[in-house]
Amino acid sequence: MFHVGGARSALYNWAVARQSGGTFVLRIEDTDAARNRPEWTDGIIGALASIGISQADPAFEGPYFQSQNADRHREAAQRLYASGHAYYCDCTREQVQERTGSQQLGYDGFCRERGLEYAQGRALRFRTPDEGATVVVDLVRGEPAFPNSAIEDFVIARGDGSPVFLIANVVDDLAEGITQVIRGEEHLSNTPKQQLLWEALGATPPVWAHLPVIVNEKRQKLSKRRDKVALEDYLAEGYLPKAMVNYLMLLGWGPGGDMEIRPQEELERLFRVKDVNGSSAFFDVKKLSAFNGAYVRDLSVDEFIEACGPWLTEPYATWSPESFDAAAFAAVAPLAQTRITVLSEITKYVDWLFLDEPVDDEASWTKAMKPGAEAITKDTRERYATAPWDTDSLKTALEEVAAAHGLKLGKAQAPVRVAVTGRTVGLPLFESLEVLGRERTLARLDAALTRLAK
Repeated sequence: MFHVGGARSALYNWAVARQSGGTFVLRIEDTDAARNRPEWTDGIIGALASIGISQADPAFEGPYFQSQNADRHREAAQRLYASGHAYYCDCTREQVQERTGSQQLGYDGFCRERGLEYAQGRALRFRTPDEGATVVVDLVRGEPAFPNSAIEDFVIARGDGSPVFLIANVVDDLAEGITQVIRGEEHLSNTPKQQLLWEALGATPPVWAHLPVIVNEKRQKLSKRRDKVALEDYLAEGYLPKAMVNYLMLLGWGPGGDMEIRPQEELERLFRVKDVNGSSAFFDVKKLSAFNGAYVRDLSVDEFIEACGPWLTEPYATWSPESFDAAAFAAVAPLAQTRITVLSEITKYVDWLFLDEPVDDEASWTKAMKPGAEAITKDTRERYATAPWDTDSLKTALEEVAAAHGLKLGKAQAPVRVAVTGRTVGLPLFESLEVLGRERTLARLDAALTRLAK
């Protein structure tokens, strides 16, 4: 699944590519067979398309597959060996730990000057400089310096000759013409090693930008084991892609000014990676929902009706398919549009309209059906039997019932709402009754009176 952090990184890369007339390159790093399935690649491409990063756009290139480039990875590793930037090592992990007396110190350079040649089981290690520091010029982090003495001679090819991710990544970047790398800060620790590999291969490293980590409300890094992190999950819940884009682009960056709700094209135009905040970014679901609500309300009614479609059928719908009435839904859709923040909420706002009986919500029944509720329901039923069936007339009739019982309209309509819809909260009552119709409304009031009389 496509992590929201990956989606943010993609959006930032996409903005930079489009601003500069450059190219957004999608590479699938699929050398780990256990974590590689075609449907997952399709999922990434589909998720990118949902947030406006489409293969159909001239700025999009790929996907490339790292596994198809194994030959050039091996060739680059051998070039480094031939130039003296790498050497073979036959040390086991246990031997290194025995010499250093620690599991944390890393490799001690034991094989540097042994002059070993390739043999099965011998790893190829990169020879890091003994002195000085590797300075990473980072558009977000500044210029962090990593002492070379603290960077172990790291493996670039395993004992079976297969290159590791570090060198594969650098070689692919070179082959694909990558000039800017914008990614999560968890990769910063790998960057000095990659920069050393770029330089050893005779190339100028790209421009780096490491984005702040995204955290939950407890300021813990978002984790797929603990948090909802997949972009697809949010979209499946009814968050609109445009709202997701708007919110994700503001996680760690802002265009300035008080207005946060902005179209993607404007955000892309204003984005500057150098203005990204280096501090961790809080993924605030409440704020995301507020953004989404604003985008929902900005839809035309027809767009809203279409967007709600998935949640009006199985497995979300609690009514039978033949009970759904498209015209009735269209009549109440404008009422629902002003109230929901996430599209999946639409089901509970309209289920009463398509069910044979109202929802049985015990908490709502207990709250509304207090002493006096039976008399109000009975009087309302009598007036609704003959009242003109339109919103204003239905409201007037209930106002008269309320006045007769010395109540305000809000108090009097509570038992009627629960009798008809099953819930204390929902769409405007009188507009809802008009759509439901006289016959079904009276039947539900009768059922409520029967229950109250027990």
